[in-house]
Amino acid sequence: MESHVKDHYNSDNLTQNIKTALIKAGKDLSNLELKDLSPIDQIHTGGARSSIELFKKLTISPDAQVLDAGCGIGGSSRLLAKQFNCRVVGVDLAEKFIESAIFLTQCTQLENLVSFQQGSVLDLPFENNTFDAILCQHILMNIEDKSTAVKEFFRVLKPDGKLMLHEIEKGDNDSLLLPVPWADKSSISFLESRDVMSHIFKEHGFEVEFFSDQTSSACTGWEKFNAVSKKRPPQPNALGLGIIFGSNAKFFGENMYANFKNNSICLVEVILKKL
Repeated sequence: MESHVKDHYNSDNLTQNIKTALIKAGKDLSNLELKDLSPIDQIHTGGARSSIELFKKLTISPDAQVLDAGCGIGGSSRLLAKQFNCRVVGVDLAEKFIESAIFLTQCTQLENLVSFQQGSVLDLPFENNTFDAILCQHILMNIEDKSTAVKEFFRVLKPDGKLMLHEIEKGDNDSLLLPVPWADKSSISFLESRDVMSHIFKEHGFEVEFFSDQTSSACTGWEKFNAVSKKRPPQPNALGLGIIFGSNAKFFGENMYANFKNNSICLVEVILKKL
């Protein structure tokens, strides 16, 4: 199943296509700012603002070691490092994502703080008790074996380490409009309810320190995204989700808004502590 998930994200010529789009937009590849990359490296609901608000709920010291599990092309890894001057390691299943993450981190001159490697959250390539914190942002809906992923998070966290969740979960309505950013077909979407997820985390040694349901703000955010998108003329090969997801990307806004509005999905922020 992991190979099908990987195929969903492994866009051909991703790094070169991003490079071309940045040059076309007049950006200096040797001195990029994080905001230059926002159309493509903050593809989770709420974008960079929601990530920063989540990070602020945790005390992250400059000497902290943080794991970005399912890092994509490294947007949140770079944001974490920039905001808190901490060291971040990003791991992702898709090799093309890791290749682009390394390139963009060099372009933003953050390679001294941020590194990446290809790997699975079901078998993390790290020793026990390595990290002070883990960011888990919009990845669990692609993972069928959530218990194993949570066991791995517990294993690589230091005692009293924190797990930051920013995740989409299953709502009360079983109908899910596709495609969405994490799936173009139902066979790679593994949404679970809040109750099921709470049980898994508790069973594997985590305690909830903070919880917030962000569904309402997520719905409003996608509504605004759609309004802006309708005013924007099509821009072929521009920096945006189409570079990763191709023609499916044009359906994401309307489908995500409908899925939140219909209570097919919900968005939660959670801080958990390793006991």
